[in-house]
Amino acid sequence: MTSNVQVNGSYWLQTAPGGAPRPALAEDLDVDVAVIGAGVAGLSTAWELARAGRSVAVLEAGRVAAGVTGHTSAKLTAQHTLVYDKLRRTRGPEGARLYARSQSEAIERAAGLVAELGIDCDWETRDAYTYVRDPGRVEEVRAEAAAAKEAGLPASFVTETGLPFPVAGAVRVTGQAQFHPLKYLRALAADLEAHGGRIFEDTVVQGLDEGEPCRVRTGAGATVTARDVVVATHYPIFDRALLFARLSPRRELVVAGTVEADRDVDGMYITPEENTRSVRTAPLDEAGRRLLVVTGEHFTPGTGDTRERFERLASWTDEHFPGVERTHAWATQDIDPTDTVPMAGPLHPGAHHTYVATGFGGWGLSGGIMAGRLLTAQITGEECAWSRLYDPRRLRTAVREAPALLKTQAEVARHFVGDRLRPAPPVDALPPGEGAVVRAGGDRLAVYRDEAGALHAVSPRCTHLGCLVDFNAAERAWECPCHGSRFDTDGKVLEGPATKPLEQRDI
Repeated sequence: MTSNVQVNGSYWLQTAPGGAPRPALAEDLDVDVAVIGAGVAGLSTAWELARAGRSVAVLEAGRVAAGVTGHTSAKLTAQHTLVYDKLRRTRGPEGARLYARSQSEAIERAAGLVAELGIDCDWETRDAYTYVRDPGRVEEVRAEAAAAKEAGLPASFVTETGLPFPVAGAVRVTGQAQFHPLKYLRALAADLEAHGGRIFEDTVVQGLDEGEPCRVRTGAGATVTARDVVVATHYPIFDRALLFARLSPRRELVVAGTVEADRDVDGMYITPEENTRSVRTAPLDEAGRRLLVVTGEHFTPGTGDTRERFERLASWTDEHFPGVERTHAWATQDIDPTDTVPMAGPLHPGAHHTYVATGFGGWGLSGGIMAGRLLTAQITGEECAWSRLYDPRRLRTAVREAPALLKTQAEVARHFVGDRLRPAPPVDALPPGEGAVVRAGGDRLAVYRDEAGALHAVSPRCTHLGCLVDFNAAERAWECPCHGSRFDTDGKVLEGPATKPLEQRDI
């Protein structure tokens, strides 16, 4: 199908000056800590470590904060949909309190840095809401409000919001924040470098030797020797604790457009209904107009028609905010842990100098800042009250986690086997701008026909663990439904955990 929604990129990436590209790592290097990944978790960790007196090198496969962090909805809040009632039941009241405290202190940390460094990042204090329109879910929201308040958040149950439609009920948490994530993180990166940290872009990490010291190997052949290594690549590029079995990728779509100041919704909103809808605004221009940002339509990468999903999200936006002048459309990707809580801590049970930060479940801004503080405490030998809560090695939740874990692995197995049995269309059936896994010469190929009619063929086997990719026509990318790796039409890695491109094929 064709679509009226033009996917034209993230507003945050287009409106934050990136400066000159940083060089790739070209020679061997010795540092105290190597941080792999320059998103919010990686940069926050590196900044905290540099301030603690450690020499730090950040290795980023692309550009600073241009991956998942550059495509977020940019809400900085401890109110994470309906998490606290579940935490109260699965981790106990103390676990819920530690979660609330750690996320709230992350917001305070960011606010302090904005003030200290004088970062101009459109920082605004806003209340956060989780709402439902179905009266049958009101008691669920009441329970969440009570659990969030018990956990220490300024939470209450309300029935009135700033949305242009009625709600049956909502959890309101006051004093949260929203900002321009790229402006914030690029200022953080500059301050990191001012304190001796080094950042290398276009540096793909492909190997990790644990030891004393550790050694990180790049695709270009350079080696970083470090006492400690932090893997902050969103989805871990190394799996040494069966993390792949406990994480699942989730893609969401974003549409944004211009509204007048008097139509500001005055808050940050999310609902678990309607396949998720998230709404916020941001300052746009001197006339006081606002950018309306609407997120939703979550799905597993590499499944279904993304153009239809964009149309549904755009139609919802037009219905509830008539007259909005749509200016941007993009997509983001989140990683969900099977037991709700992110993972920040030692990479595996035997790890002494390797750490990971992952599984933020759509709340990577507060989660990434939290992880930076937690990992710095662990590396420098300090105490952190919530280390146990976020520990990736946690086993106490294994029984509770089992149904979700089995479901996740069943989906992976279904794709690994079932996608190989799907009928493959002939190459001649591909219209310009489309791609598909096709049969050619007795083999399967992932083939894209560009607008000029030229064919681009690559292997359909994801270079991570071998699942077959599928084509996302809206974003013109190959996506792996098993673990979320993404590639451009010529096979170049757009998003991990894959670190190597799809192999080129002749057709």
